[in-house]
Amino acid sequence: MSEDTIFGKIIRKEIPAEIVYEDDFCLAFRDISAQAPTHILVIPKKPIPRLADTVPEDKELLGHMLLTVNKIAQDEGLKNGYRVVINTDQDGGQTVFHLHMHLLGGRSMAWPPG
Repeated sequence: MSEDTIFGKIIRKEIPAEIVYEDDFCLAFRDISAQAPTHILVIPKKPIPRLADTVPEDKELLGHMLLTVNKIAQDEGLKNGYRVVINTDQDGGQTVFHLHMHLLGGRSMAWPPG
């Protein structure tokens, strides 16, 4: 699972993406297969395949990513709320094996989600 992914190529700017945020630790861009009016992916620049592959040393990175999601949600005007999703492994719906958070908003979200 340590293979290069499309997200690695987006980080290196080898593939274009509509980037909405970038810093030294993560990058955020609009999902081309949007499932909500606002659908943004937040990915770490560190290549972590799955949430299950994180280690205690990733604590600050994971916290930074969540704070980044919150900042982007505010910037996008998601005042009525939003959902953050992390899919892990095949049964969890993960299709790209580079850890990523989905920020979904702009409409009411149903429950249960899937």
